[in-house]
Amino acid sequence: MNDLVRRMEAATPPGRDRAVDALRALAVGGVVLGHWLVTALFADSGRLHVTSPLRHLPELAPVTWLLQTMAIFFLVGGQMAAAGHARARDRGQTFPRWLAARMNRLLRPVVPVVAVWGAAAVAMLAAGTDSDTVYKLVKLVLSPMWFLLVYAALTAATPLVARLHPLWPLAVVALVDLIRYGLGGPAWLGWANVAAGWLVPYCLGAAWARGKLRRRATGWALLLGGGAAAAVLVVWAGYPAAMVGVPGAPISNQSPPTLAAAAFGLAQCGAALLLQGPLRRALRRPAAWAATLLVNLSAMTIFLWHQTALIGVTAVGLLSGSALPGLHTVPGDLGWVAARLAWLPVFAAALLVCRAAFHTYERGRPCRGGAATAVVRAGSGRGR
Repeated sequence: MNDLVRRMEAATPPGRDRAVDALRALAVGGVVLGHWLVTALFADSGRLHVTSPLRHLPELAPVTWLLQTMAIFFLVGGQMAAAGHARARDRGQTFPRWLAARMNRLLRPVVPVVAVWGAAAVAMLAAGTDSDTVYKLVKLVLSPMWFLLVYAALTAATPLVARLHPLWPLAVVALVDLIRYGLGGPAWLGWANVAAGWLVPYCLGAAWARGKLRRRATGWALLLGGGAAAAVLVVWAGYPAAMVGVPGAPISNQSPPTLAAAAFGLAQCGAALLLQGPLRRALRRPAAWAATLLVNLSAMTIFLWHQTALIGVTAVGLLSGSALPGLHTVPGDLGWVAARLAWLPVFAAALLVCRAAFHTYERGRPCRGGAATAVVRAGSGRGR
């Protein structure tokens, strides 16, 4: 292990911005941890139910302000795409070829997830499992993939949006919400915010790649301004306090994104920019950098299989013959939360099994030199 850490440190290009990789790893961790904490499966009257502790314990909504990290995903994605496209253009690489490489890296790991769960769905139905249960399980695994579709669309539009000011898509989000909630407009109009809402942090990331967000004042302005705007919208404009979807809630800040979610995303982007310095200093330690790099090299696998890990542990737990607290019980009190926290290491172990089985689909062709060589490839732009 020490030898691997040394090789990964030695293979890292001197100019690589390690803070970008750290933010991506933190975003992945936030999504995984958030889903593991807000997803509860329990059976009642022979039927499977999928619910959230936020439905039963709304006072926990502020916790979602720490664990909803999608804006950081799109901030880092915009930075990587804009920087990678600029490098490819400087090397004389055509945009279609650059885009094809990125889409291959993004979408290739999806194939085994769809194949495995397609086969699992057929097997469960053949074994007599009711279709509603199968539907809920498959939806739980596949629904997070909306992110990939939006991310792929924004990546394909990188040359068009790389210099777009974030205020323009933010204005679209505000206008759509005004029409929907203030003027009684049609609900379907909100889906325009799926693109506009995530375009805000994506454009900020592109500006970051161009060196436009280097001043700490920008980070503080985004953090304080976005945070204050989100708080005002929640307290006085009737937006939900939870920054994730809550089953049964009349309004969701995420499906589709609302102005409150966009403002909160600005605050997250500001915090991310302010963390650059501390993260770079922390990642001077070879062990910390190696751990960050390993998460990044498995980011898609972790994202795609973390719900499968949760479902797998829940299913194995049924072999005990009783409903295990925090795993099969209704999330109706803080005791459930404490029990679920105790299950997190088990979920992580199951995810490591999934990572070992399917990580090869993310890396594609093996690299000579293993992870150390992958650093060089990623640093040159080919891995991004």
